[in-house]
Amino acid sequence: MTTTVKLLMVITLVLSIILPFGYYLIGERSRGRFKTSLAVNTFFFFGTLLIATVMLFSGDVSAAQEASNSGLATGLGYIAAGIVTGLSCIGGGIAVASAASAALGAISEDSSILGKSLIFVGLAEGIALYGLIISFSILGKL
Repeated sequence: MTTTVKLLMVITLVLSIILPFGYYLIGERSRGRFKTSLAVNTFFFFGTLLIATVMLFSGDVSAAQEASNSGLATGLGYIAAGIVTGLSCIGGGIAVASAASAALGAISEDSSILGKSLIFVGLAEGIALYGLIISFSILGKL
């Protein structure tokens, strides 16, 4: 891709962020402004995605052959690292939601158990950190 095409893509992405928020903040105060700003954001995003896809697949074949030589194992390693991180963060979020709400209820009744409740919330956050450590070890072996 040439630098002008890259610059055009960056400008389009920046406009896809600025225009909907500008319309939302400056526009008239009505129910339709939410839908309009979402529609403009969606239009710009998918338009930019379509143009980027066309530009990506219009390259020469030699670059594609070099990319395919990197191997299936590397690609699956990246996918595994992403899945590990995503699932551990989802699990950690669910655990923190349960532990934190229970801790707030317990603290409202007896404020002396704040330290104990923070330990349980911290243990729940550790789940996400364990997944992140495992994904770093997967990426380290690629």
